[in-house]
Amino acid sequence: MENTVVKIKDLVKRYGDLIALDHFSLEINEGEIFGLLGPNGSGKTTTINCLLSLLSFDKGRIEIFGKEMTPVSYDIKKEIGIIMQNVAVFDELTVYENIDYFCGLYITDKEKRKKYVDDAVKFVGLEDFVKFYPKKLSGGLLRRLNIACGIAHKPKLIILDEPTVAVDPQSRNRILEGIQELNRDGATIIYTSHYMEEVEQICTRIAIMDKGRKVAEGTKDELKRMIKNTETITIEILELPDNVLSDISGINHVYDTEYRDGKLSVYCSGGKHNLLRILDVLQKNELSFGRVYTERPTLNDVFLEITGTALRDKEE
Repeated sequence: MENTVVKIKDLVKRYGDLIALDHFSLEINEGEIFGLLGPNGSGKTTTINCLLSLLSFDKGRIEIFGKEMTPVSYDIKKEIGIIMQNVAVFDELTVYENIDYFCGLYITDKEKRKKYVDDAVKFVGLEDFVKFYPKKLSGGLLRRLNIACGIAHKPKLIILDEPTVAVDPQSRNRILEGIQELNRDGATIIYTSHYMEEVEQICTRIAIMDKGRKVAEGTKDELKRMIKNTETITIEILELPDNVLSDISGINHVYDTEYRDGKLSVYCSGGKHNLLRILDVLQKNELSFGRVYTERPTLNDVFLEITGTALRDKEE
């Protein structure tokens, strides 16, 4: 049986007449990299702040590691690592001193703390920058320092809120690889991001929030099966008579077609041989065509259909 690390039950948070969280419930199991997605204002940050007892709520219950989470649950808090979107380090301390300070909030044994700090420096690849001050670091290196400060005490639950915003591709890859490594080492991870490809790459399960509610939950494949579109076929074709377009529209599993600027787009729901059937119609009508490509739905397609909005590269 899987151990539940985070259990949120019927959470309600109001700001006057605004309901930020509307009976929101969620369970995250040990060993997961759990993606929490939502458009701006959906309640992601409010959920995280309630989870950490940084924010009071009107109704509901939050349990972490099987215990109720409260503002004075210090035994729980020391097992949590938090890396928020805004970098929070001390400008007057060096890279090493910053990591040592944050680690020291949890680890009092000097030898153990030194080992943990050295581990964190190596983990984020900052060995050549330990004597640098934050102002001398690039955006990507600063993000890595922020992560090192949040994970140096080796927490069991790590919350990463948009950790790769505005970083270079090399740092982004390093951060994503690091998150997966932390997970392999036993940490349960909650991950929010506006970059869908990251979520597809690393998350084992995903919840989509909208207007303070959970509107969908599952693995990326389970989420993709929730929407109508299972395949989009695009064919470059200079001429397409109306009767042929009508024949294609009538093919089983085709629910929509579009022909514009020499490009035919066919939207399918289910079916295994949609492309072969479409090409068969074109060949029977002796129509020549150019490039053909087929696309499966992405997590972004799922998000767009479920919430009616695109995920913006900007935090709420």
